[in-house]
Amino acid sequence: MSRKIVVTSNPTEKSQEVFCEISNKLEVNGFTVYNSYVPDAELIIIIGGDGWFIKTIHDFEYPDIPIVGINTGHLGFLQDINPKDIDMLIESYLGCDYSIREIAPITADIHMNEVRRKILAINEVVIRGTKSRMIHLNLKINDSNIECFSGDGLIVSTPTGSTAYNYSAGGSIIDPSLETLQITPLSPTNTNAYRSFTSSIITSPDSLIEIDPEYRFENSLLIINDGIENKYNHISKVVITTCHKKIRVLRLHSYDFWAKVTDRFL
Repeated sequence: MSRKIVVTSNPTEKSQEVFCEISNKLEVNGFTVYNSYVPDAELIIIIGGDGWFIKTIHDFEYPDIPIVGINTGHLGFLQDINPKDIDMLIESYLGCDYSIREIAPITADIHMNEVRRKILAINEVVIRGTKSRMIHLNLKINDSNIECFSGDGLIVSTPTGSTAYNYSAGGSIIDPSLETLQITPLSPTNTNAYRSFTSSIITSPDSLIEIDPEYRFENSLLIINDGIENKYNHISKVVITTCHKKIRVLRLHSYDFWAKVTDRFL
């Protein structure tokens, strides 16, 4: 029986060169290579940056097949493998010398009058206004009232997403081996009239985070999941929880998250 591997790449010249190189080497080692999703493949290889990695997972609808990334972008937190290490990747895969780490996405359940929509995110869900003015969001965790937030919006991120928009907004970097949810404010307002937390809130992965908007100027909000932006009207509440579906990421034993953090940010 043919062993199938999916290899997908962004359109940059560098990524296309890596695509051709690894595809040829995989075929030499007896694999059949596909450049689009195949449900019975044993591995998905994604070539590009972190953005392409996330886009591919969304496009493939959160597959159960193990995934490994080859980084031809900039940060490369999700894309573990350097292009110069392709031979080592193939050798480690053939020798089963690797580990599988599970990433739990988050689900945002958006309630709009009689309509509900669910969206998934690997990094974060962002709730913010559609215009450049302050919004007001009632935040609850496990049915406990936490605050009436006033500011530009809120980010709810996974540990995987803690180094993305969350970090740029002043949130904490979370070791991806930990299971948490993080709520980070965007430009919180603190005056005599409005009081908001100015730092992140870190909760357990089984927390139920509910965000209920107060409409004072318009009845619409932007909800952005992993950079995918949509405008929603008449939202009564957004409930965010850890998703039961897991993304399985292949890691070589040389992977060192904190070395990568130091290398990328310092």
